[in-house]
Amino acid sequence: MCLCLMKTKKEFMPNRKILYITTEMFPYQEDSNIAAMVSKMALKMHADGNDVRVFMPRFGLISERKFQLHEVIRLSGMNIIINDLDQPLIIKVASLPGERLQVYFIDNEEYFKRKFFYKDEDDKEYDDNGERAIFFARGVIETIKKLNWVPDVIHLNGWMSSMIPVYLRTFYKNDYYFKNTKIVLSLYNEENLPLEKNLLEKLKFDNIAEIESLKKPNAQNLVIESLKHVDYIIKGDEFLEGNLDKAFDKVKVEKSEYLDPESIVNIY
Repeated sequence: MCLCLMKTKKEFMPNRKILYITTEMFPYQEDSNIAAMVSKMALKMHADGNDVRVFMPRFGLISERKFQLHEVIRLSGMNIIINDLDQPLIIKVASLPGERLQVYFIDNEEYFKRKFFYKDEDDKEYDDNGERAIFFARGVIETIKKLNWVPDVIHLNGWMSSMIPVYLRTFYKNDYYFKNTKIVLSLYNEENLPLEKNLLEKLKFDNIAEIESLKKPNAQNLVIESLKHVDYIIKGDEFLEGNLDKAFDKVKVEKSEYLDPESIVNIY
């Protein structure tokens, strides 16, 4: 009985390394369930004594002056080849206002300087959103390795972060850096953005074989594809819509219905 109690206590001890990868986070974005959930989860795990870090894109709407972002020179300077083009990776960091929790921002003039998220001022989708997701995924993975910080848990939030498990299980499959890392994904009802028709060609450049679900490239199909490459799935919204709900029901990995941020600790 004592041994059992000791084991249970050990399983929930703090000092775990938890990486949140997200497209949105409060206060950098407001009025969004993803932004609110990620902020609450990260702060909860941080308050419990874990080593928590957050990575997200540095969208042009995020004010560097207001949130005191600054470039991390020792992490910047890498170039990532995307579809045969060298793209410089810039890493910026800020502390969550009022907290000692570091948020890292993946930046690049070509992909993230724009003053909108995924659509222009005429509400037309950018024609390189899939390529931006590739750059974000590669940028996060390479930066984590350069930090020499191996997370125990990676928790993915938002469609763009779904490119990360695709890359970890294919392009990086022989890289043992993340071999003991548990990958968790939260599913949200997001707008199903169309992605560029030649996305598969861009993935082939990184020797990623043809992905059946991305023959019709869109954000939702990317998320559904990523479900095959993670260890645990949670409903980020209490009720999922349409194809997302069907994919959640069909997937064979461990999964959970909606959990509030206070309960997330039980699956890490």
